[in-house]
Amino acid sequence: MKKLINILTLTLFISQIVFAQEGAIPFDDLPPAPEDGKCYAKCKVPDRYETVTTDKLVKAGTSRTTMEKVKYTTATERVMVKEASFKYTFKPAVYETVSKQILVKEGYCVRNVTPAKYTYTQTGKRLIAGESGRWVRKKKGPNCFSENPEDCFIMCWEKTPAKYAYDSEKQLVEAEKESVTQIPAQYKTIKIRMVKEPARYERVEIPAVYKNFTKKVVANTDCLQERVITTDAKYKTVSQKRLVSSGGYTGWVEILCAAKTTDGVVKQVQQALNAQGYNVGTADGIMGIRTRDQLAKYQKANSLPVGNLNIETLRSLGVDAN
Repeated sequence: MKKLINILTLTLFISQIVFAQEGAIPFDDLPPAPEDGKCYAKCKVPDRYETVTTDKLVKAGTSRTTMEKVKYTTATERVMVKEASFKYTFKPAVYETVSKQILVKEGYCVRNVTPAKYTYTQTGKRLIAGESGRWVRKKKGPNCFSENPEDCFIMCWEKTPAKYAYDSEKQLVEAEKESVTQIPAQYKTIKIRMVKEPARYERVEIPAVYKNFTKKVVANTDCLQERVITTDAKYKTVSQKRLVSSGGYTGWVEILCAAKTTDGVVKQVQQALNAQGYNVGTADGIMGIRTRDQLAKYQKANSLPVGNLNIETLRSLGVDAN
């Protein structure tokens, strides 16, 4: 069961950080000189932020003046709110539907050809390309801790075997046959909309619009008293993230290839971290979140490459990966 969990965990890591062979690389350099069985990786260091708090204005303070002990009366006034005018309204065209038969596809002849049949006998073998090697970008292995597929690159040197071509002799078994098929023309009945009455514009008169307005007027200006009412401004404290330093990619470091990252190696790493005071819990051979976090803290504290299970970190922990 433990081995199955470890395999599932490694598969999840690889699926999250997988890079297609044709994908673009955001840098120009490649790992050191190729050596069969060795893998290298770059990891991205994230941006570092800090949180600052500021006071934000929610509502500005106000000030208004009122008059007390004033007597009012109402008055009605009829006001024209819109002058008389006219407009043109559009009357759409009136259509009728008629039926019509049209040619959909003309008749034609089809020439059917049955190709000849052959048999092939192999007669010889030729070398096309010799054995070679190349840098291959691999799927992200469990030794890279980032969850972002843009953060880690693994380059491994792989050998390409030689390629051969085989010569063969062609022999006729059955000759080519030909026949002609007559395809008749096709017709279709369609319905067509035709204009019965054309579209037109009509002039429409619009009468003037009046409205009665009722308003308050001062009936008595005796004993007027002016009063000023003010309200305080309102603020709230908000938190904002501010960039302290920008991240970037690390240099190429040699890492433990996926085939060598066994649960036994991961267990040795966990035991070594626990011995150094970095609590990863039970050494179960699973590269989980707690193990990755504690390993990253150990790497930062010891000025080691951060972000993957690299050879330099294994040596520092005293773990033998061979």
